[in-house]
Amino acid sequence: MVGGILRRMSDIDRIATELRNAHAGDPWHGPSRAAVLADVTADEAHRSPGPEAHSIWELVLHMRAWTTEVARRLREGNPRMPADGDYPAPPTLPSESAWRAAVASLDDAHADLLASAAEVGNDGLDEPVGNTRDAPLGSGVTRRALLHGLAQHDAYHSGQVAILKKIYRG
Repeated sequence: MVGGILRRMSDIDRIATELRNAHAGDPWHGPSRAAVLADVTADEAHRSPGPEAHSIWELVLHMRAWTTEVARRLREGNPRMPADGDYPAPPTLPSESAWRAAVASLDDAHADLLASAAEVGNDGLDEPVGNTRDAPLGSGVTRRALLHGLAQHDAYHSGQVAILKKIYRG
């Protein structure tokens, strides 16, 4: 039955399902991003894993920055770096309320992304975002590739968060 339902789904609905599952559903690759982040404390999120490595908080802000940027690109088309930068800096002094606000801002960015994707619909999935291929910027690809790329990006960084939790908790 599930296979029949998926076959009847439109491409944009399949992609939205993939994004929803990776964010807070039951993805194939393991726990969702929300499940991985649910029990992270502000101290764990703020902890530096070492030089040249990003904290959990930095990873969350990075995912939010790129989710916001992809939603903007879906609406406007022109690629650029995220408005908040690639890896926005977390607050100097961590607090549980600031940490929960950072996670909530990622949830909000995700909701905006899904709304922007719905506006694109099936007909807009194969339109390019930018004219020149620039892998670090994620330009010169279709909206379809951009959305799948964001799902891959978030799975990668969610995995990093899961590993950091294991390291920190022994």
